[in-house]
Amino acid sequence: MSSVLTDRLSPAGAARAEPAAPRRRTRVFALPEARWAAAATVLFLIALPLQLTGAPGWAWGVPYALAYAAGGWEPAWAGLRALAEKTLDVDLLMIVAALGAAAVGQVMDGALLIVIFATSGALEALATARTADSVRGLLDLAPATATRLRPDGTEETVAPADLTVGDTVLVRPGERIGADGRVLDGTSEVDQATITGEPLPVAKEPGDEVFAGTLNGTGALRVRVGRDAADSVIARIVRMVQEASETKAPTQLFIEKVEQRYSLGMVAATLAVFAVPLAFGAALTESLLRAMTFMIVASPCAVVLATMPPLLSAIANAGRHGVLVKSAVVMERLGEVDAVALDKTGTLTEGTPQVTDVVPLPGAGLTERELLTLAAAAEHPSEHPLARAVTDAARARGLTVPTARDFTSTPGVGVTATVGTHRVTVGAPPRLPAGATDGPVLPVTTGPDDRVTALPATTGQGDGAGTPAGPAATPVTAGPAGSPAAPAVVAELEAGGRTAVVVQVDGVAVGVLGIADRVRADAAVTVAALTALTRVPPMLLTGDNPRAAARLGDEVGVRDVRAGLLPEEKVGAVRAEQKAGRRMLVVGDGVNDAPALAAAHAGVAMGRAGSDLALETADAVIVRDELAAVPAVVALSRRARRLVVQNLVVAGVFISGLVVWDLAGTLPLPLGVLGHEGSTVLVGLNGLRLLREAAWTEAARAGTERAA
Repeated sequence: MSSVLTDRLSPAGAARAEPAAPRRRTRVFALPEARWAAAATVLFLIALPLQLTGAPGWAWGVPYALAYAAGGWEPAWAGLRALAEKTLDVDLLMIVAALGAAAVGQVMDGALLIVIFATSGALEALATARTADSVRGLLDLAPATATRLRPDGTEETVAPADLTVGDTVLVRPGERIGADGRVLDGTSEVDQATITGEPLPVAKEPGDEVFAGTLNGTGALRVRVGRDAADSVIARIVRMVQEASETKAPTQLFIEKVEQRYSLGMVAATLAVFAVPLAFGAALTESLLRAMTFMIVASPCAVVLATMPPLLSAIANAGRHGVLVKSAVVMERLGEVDAVALDKTGTLTEGTPQVTDVVPLPGAGLTERELLTLAAAAEHPSEHPLARAVTDAARARGLTVPTARDFTSTPGVGVTATVGTHRVTVGAPPRLPAGATDGPVLPVTTGPDDRVTALPATTGQGDGAGTPAGPAATPVTAGPAGSPAAPAVVAELEAGGRTAVVVQVDGVAVGVLGIADRVRADAAVTVAALTALTRVPPMLLTGDNPRAAARLGDEVGVRDVRAGLLPEEKVGAVRAEQKAGRRMLVVGDGVNDAPALAAAHAGVAMGRAGSDLALETADAVIVRDELAAVPAVVALSRRARRLVVQNLVVAGVFISGLVVWDLAGTLPLPLGVLGHEGSTVLVGLNGLRLLREAAWTEAARAGTERAA
């Protein structure tokens, strides 16, 4: 939006428009881990049908061997490096198990292990790269240049990094602010949703604080730099996301929790099974076969499949219902949360301002439709979010909006336009002229569809026509002199957390509009369901003003409301809860939520309006913007974790039974493989139960029933 409509359409105004920031996103196959995993998978899929259809051994043996090499060389090399540092990780153990399986003729089993672990490594590398992309992309919010004012008043273009504390910068309409600081001169409205999450631009005047990376509105500002670029709020957000991503220890799956002990124990046991009988005179072939059988039946294939199918099935089911969960570890974490923190704008609310109240002033004689028509006519040329809310409300009610002339916009004040023959002003109450609540009678001519067809003047400001022509003349008064109607309505709306906008005709207040960010229809139900699941009421963490936050908290049932928070303060609140022993789930959508999403035990982003940084930083994304999906996916995760425990018990029973048989007696290799593969298939099928549609339905119902 520009200060004058013609300026907005002029070449000069167009020249100031910012180009869209480039999107930084690593391609999947730009990662070597992804290329090797894909190659191993393709080779495995080539070899498997050849083996099953009875092709010659060389026909399927070669692609199997290549699959081993493609998917196994990298974890093998990493495992050898770890071994050189006197540690033994599960990746190396899997390679040894795969080679052992191949050594005793179970080539397909070993290749399957290789493919599973190569794919897991590729997914982890991709998640890491995408998070790094989003953090780097956050820097695109900062402008490439800033206009610094020299002491003699001349201008110079510099990089924001070159600004120092005490410099004065000029921020023109439509530009991003280059540094944190305070306004010295000028008034404007600044969109700072990226920092505070406030849904509406904030009026700025001398003395007010502004942040680097936020978008200036319609007025020019002179800003004194208050922080170096490295200490700006946007730079601190980048650092917090990076630090939280690096230091957050993920909950390990069962096999990873006992990785060192299991790995060392299995290697030692395999060597013992081979060496001890050999030392007592057993044949070499018999000892080797017993040791290889032991390695196969003791290998953690069933344990790996005990954990992965339930979690992956839950991921797939959630994905079908609009919830993108980024990994099996994330799905496990979601079921562990025992406290929830919710953002306000874009999370509990829809994130866009909407007209909630249309209040003609007493004695004005206007209907709600007529008042809204006047306001929409004046606001129609404006690009301000409040203007869009007014025009959208008129359109939704089917109103015909007349064309306005001579449109102007004053930053922090409002807009003025000529509708018919009268000047209509729509603006913020504190900045309206004194005496806006009294005035003369204004005849307004309306048609049968509530369209304002004429506004002839009777106050000497119009064409002097006097009596209006047209179908119906409705006298409009603003009430008796000194009437407190407008201030009272404004106070009532603002007390309810709404933004009040006063409509004037020729300087006479005729009505007030209330505008607010509408609460999601499922917000209250979601809060109740999360409370039932965690047994702790959620908290509200928002950068919005305390009054709006408190009103929303009352409406949706949140009692712990913390408002006016900057990103680092949100992180502090989350970390304080986690230090107290809680596993926090954070739900948000904005750049300002990203550090808290990264610091939390699990983070969920709202997908439709979510920023790139929030979407990449979060562990899960609600793609369809259905807030009620949050408790549903938490309940689904808990069910998946219960199946994981069941599968681990089954796998443990099979592995221990087969191992005892092999050590205490003579376990035939085919029977050992059958028992091993049978347990693997059994736990796999048990985990796949979560793919059923009923699993999601039951999870969604579980949260609702607990809330009830």
